[in-house]
Amino acid sequence: MMETLEESELCFPQLVNTSCRKTQHPHSVALLAYFILSTISVLTATLNLLVIVSISHYRQLHTPTNLLLLSLAVSDFSVGLLMVFQILLLSGCWFFGDLVCAFYYVLDYTLTSASIGTMVLISIDRYVAVCYPLRYSTIITQRIVEICVCICWLCSLIFHCVRLKENLKELGRYNSCVGECLIVFDYVAGLIDLVLSFLGPVTVIVVLYIRVFVVAVSQARTMRTHIKTITLQCSVGVTAMKSEMKAARTLGVVVVVFIICVCPYFCVALTGQETVLSLSTAAFIINLFYFNSCLNPLIYAFFYPWFRKTIKLIVTLQILKPDSCEANVL
Repeated sequence: MMETLEESELCFPQLVNTSCRKTQHPHSVALLAYFILSTISVLTATLNLLVIVSISHYRQLHTPTNLLLLSLAVSDFSVGLLMVFQILLLSGCWFFGDLVCAFYYVLDYTLTSASIGTMVLISIDRYVAVCYPLRYSTIITQRIVEICVCICWLCSLIFHCVRLKENLKELGRYNSCVGECLIVFDYVAGLIDLVLSFLGPVTVIVVLYIRVFVVAVSQARTMRTHIKTITLQCSVGVTAMKSEMKAARTLGVVVVVFIICVCPYFCVALTGQETVLSLSTAAFIINLFYFNSCLNPLIYAFFYPWFRKTIKLIVTLQILKPDSCEANVL
């Protein structure tokens, strides 16, 4: 009986001497964790899929800014799907072999880096739109955005392949038992990743947001100065101010949510305190990092009326009608 009980605690009962042991959780805690992660995964995939379908299908939405939103939605949609592996890992066992383990980590890090990189590109796009509105159409073109998005994804893939090269050369070399999916980073590569994936993007986004806010406030003051003398300029100024302040508020929400979601993860990486964290704390930090992918479509898309309109068209199956791609959604 004791032998049967011990074998049930193993990831691979047939490999008594080499199998990893399952992580034991109280039943209620395990159910809660499965429910929360499953909900986040489904919500992340669904919301981002709606963004992908909306921007891809409706021609009015084929703009440089929306192309960036599409890139972000693709990476975040994939993160939502990858969370299935996180759910399966709650048992502490990896059942898919060393090759899939390596592929999972490369894909995971590539997607999250591409998501963060796209957020920086969106910030730059909004900065140019607010601070240089007359030059925006010449600076930010569809072609330039396509090139920037491709570079963002390609650089993310190449960097993480190089970063994980030792793990890719000899699959499973750091696993201590069968059923483990473990990778080890080079210190220098980890430091570079910290700068490129956290410190750099946060600095760029915050600096651009401050600049956008300063410009919006400055233009608002200028408008108030002339409000009593030039009626036409007043009307144009009100519209411009509303647009600029909306961009400032949206970017502000992005900054706050982004930092809240990713700061704990990278702070732990920066201080090197991974080993002193409890399992529950580590799981919370990792999944908070992933949760940012669920919030991105809410921040970037739900702020726009066209998205609510396209959701209605998709849900009511109006999207299936002939020439529906030409529908007016703006």
